[in-house]
Amino acid sequence: TDYGSSLTVSLPAALQPHQPFQIVVRYTTADGPAIWWLDPELTYGNAKPFVFTQGHSVCNRSFFPCFDTPAVKCTYSATVKAPAGIQVLMSATQSSYLEEEGVYQFYMEYPVPAYLVALVAGDLIHADIGPRSRVWAEPCLLPTAISKLSGMVERWLSAAESLYGPYIWGRYDIVFLPPSFPIVAMENPCLTFIISSILESDEFLIIDVIHEVAHSWFGNAVTNATWEEMWLSEGLATYAQRRITTETYGAAFTCLETAFRLDALHRQMKLLGEDNPVSKLQVKLEPGVNPSNLMNLFTYEKGYCFVYYLSQLCGDPRHFDSFLRAYIEKYKFTSVVAQDLLDSFLNFFPELKEQCVESKAGLEFERWLNATGPPLAEPDLSQGSSLTRPVENLFKLWTTEPLDSAAAASSADLTKWRTFQTVLFLDRLLDGSPLPHAVIKKLSECYSSQLDSMNAEIRIRWLQIVVRNDYYPDLYKVRRFLENQMSRMYTIPLYEDLCTGTLKSFALEIFYQTQNQLHPNLRKTIQQILSQGLNPLPAIDTAAVTTDTPAMVLEDKVSEATNGAISLRDVNVSA
Repeated sequence: TDYGSSLTVSLPAALQPHQPFQIVVRYTTADGPAIWWLDPELTYGNAKPFVFTQGHSVCNRSFFPCFDTPAVKCTYSATVKAPAGIQVLMSATQSSYLEEEGVYQFYMEYPVPAYLVALVAGDLIHADIGPRSRVWAEPCLLPTAISKLSGMVERWLSAAESLYGPYIWGRYDIVFLPPSFPIVAMENPCLTFIISSILESDEFLIIDVIHEVAHSWFGNAVTNATWEEMWLSEGLATYAQRRITTETYGAAFTCLETAFRLDALHRQMKLLGEDNPVSKLQVKLEPGVNPSNLMNLFTYEKGYCFVYYLSQLCGDPRHFDSFLRAYIEKYKFTSVVAQDLLDSFLNFFPELKEQCVESKAGLEFERWLNATGPPLAEPDLSQGSSLTRPVENLFKLWTTEPLDSAAAASSADLTKWRTFQTVLFLDRLLDGSPLPHAVIKKLSECYSSQLDSMNAEIRIRWLQIVVRNDYYPDLYKVRRFLENQMSRMYTIPLYEDLCTGTLKSFALEIFYQTQNQLHPNLRKTIQQILSQGLNPLPAIDTAAVTTDTPAMVLEDKVSEATNGAISLRDVNVSA
């Protein structure tokens, strides 16, 4: 299968119980799900080749022989030889470099599951941004990374330590990867991997890094023992992330970000249906299914809502912080199941155990874990009303009939809004699309030029509105955006929308012009989207295709749009 086969080693009959032994496996590996090789043109600097690994969740078995389950943890060491001028990094607590031999040595002194072993090599340089943190990036990106993160990571680490106890991994470094990185971020211990594309979106960068910081306690130190309970890592890390942002940026910002994510959760619920089994926290993993296919917003946001509910049972979030510190101390460097967390919770708060809170009607712990559908309870976000109310008011003005465009246009200045306010507003317009033509025309007149200068998280949402409403005057901006993007997170959602509407031939045209700048894996995914309902994609003379107008020059062979696709923007979130 795609995920390999087992290697069985017969031990000598004379081996005594508990007697130490060593197994040596000699093997080679080249291409595999974990290993991403990039030619220089797929990097920002276009100077040197690049390679990185992505082990989550069951890909590292294609990288090295291992017990590829989160239930098993071990230390590791590695020797890596690389050409001169190529910097090698790994998720390890210790490293050294023998320059004359071109050999790097790495050692992770704490036990970790196989999926957290990670390697990256390429044209990388670094700068210190704090007493225990540095950023690594291609030379052309390093100044931006420094300006965005200098001094910030230490602030976030210190806030996390005040809540959950000492940071146990030594260093917290960050490496920014080329846009081919298939997810937003990965919490590899000592060395967080983050896609470089996120650097232009400050608030998303903040949230993504803080989420990975939180994983240092929840996910890396204490790990879910089975992929069927990924919420134990993601739900707790999301809760911890929001406690950290509350401490560093205030409750209003945290509530705004939470409202944005819960909106996305309900959007996904509407698409999947409330009875879909993937909406359970304890989801059943069928044999042969890649656990990564089960990762969705329920893993994060429904898991967060359950953890938040537990914190509310305590009456004071600081009491729950104390419990989580004890939980980390008890289980660090081990793997747990949900019952370990819940038993520890009830033992830490015996008064709650006496009240039988685990069996409270309608909010039973068992129901939280195994019921399909939305969270049984959601957090009170009223502390964010100063930021969310303007969004709600503006959305209402633009969607109330008859449209008073003058009042809507003058009611808010988007250039003064936070990013999460703007994306929340645009997401709600997306949910209401297609909009009346008069509304989309006035929206474009009011905001299109403003949005052009904003970050990619904002721009992609406006462009999706343009596509879903077949608003031809702004289609050239869709082309321009896709011509300059090489990342899954900024290409797949637009291609999905283009291909579920009337613009598939426009999408084909752009793809043929840009496919050589895309990683082969991304290229294959887009080809699959484009070929839904089509004959095999034809060869085309790309030199003959014009690039200066949004005209559709290829015949659209789809008579009816395929509906019901789930946008990856709503599904793929940072690990």
